[in-house]
Amino acid sequence: MPKLGLTMKSGTIVKWLKKEGDPVRKDEVIATLETEKLTGEIRSPVDGVIKKILRMEGEEVPVGEPVALIERSG
Repeated sequence: MPKLGLTMKSGTIVKWLKKEGDPVRKDEVIATLETEKLTGEIRSPVDGVIKKILRMEGEEVPVGEPVALIERSG
C-alpha cells in the first residue's frame, strides 16, 4: 500500500482495475484506494504480469504492505 499523505497509516482498496494474469506497465494504475481524507491510485512499480492479488476490494491495508505480486517482464 503506497503512502499518499504524511499521516496516512492505511488505505482501503476500492476497486481493482486489473486481474490476475493481466500485463501491466510501470506506473500504470492497477487499483483505486481511499483513506479517511482522500481517494487515490495504486500504480504498478514495474513492467510485468499480475501473478496474484493479495488484498481484496473493501479490505483495509496498512501502508507498506504488498497488495499484489507482479512478476517482472523482460
